[in-house]
Amino acid sequence: MTVSVAEPLLTPLLWTVGGLPAHILIIHAVVVLGPLAAASALVYAGVPRYRDAVRWPTLVLAVIAFVSIWAAYLSGDNFFDDARFDNFSGALLEKIEKHEDYAGTLRWIGTGFGVVTVLATYLHDREGMRKLVLNVLVAVLAVLTLVWVFLTGDAGSRAVWGE
Repeated sequence: MTVSVAEPLLTPLLWTVGGLPAHILIIHAVVVLGPLAAASALVYAGVPRYRDAVRWPTLVLAVIAFVSIWAAYLSGDNFFDDARFDNFSGALLEKIEKHEDYAGTLRWIGTGFGVVTVLATYLHDREGMRKLVLNVLVAVLAVLTLVWVFLTGDAGSRAVWGE
């Protein structure tokens, strides 16, 4: 394996796994863990009697979902920079760009969801308006995460597999 000076030594290790683009493997974590984290967060925020029981699973799932969303975004960006896509045009390129647009929004929604969920679980014992506001934000960002994981995944699968 030869590595140019401009190419970091670890790039091939970070972006491929067993010869497959890492993006293709990482997206499965997002599709499974994003909705699971969102569902757990909705229970945490909306069902007070289960809040203590789901606090730690919600925190762990939200952090893992945040990391997997960013890993999917970065690996997808790297994947699309590959020379194999240089000659793409027309409807296929539009589908890929739509997928990229949704992914760009998802990374920020996922970031907000992760940060607010960590904050809500950290301030778990607080009462009053702060707790109410955090729980509403957790619920809204959980729903947005669910919607954008679906939209991003659907656009990506349509780009690969067609309508």
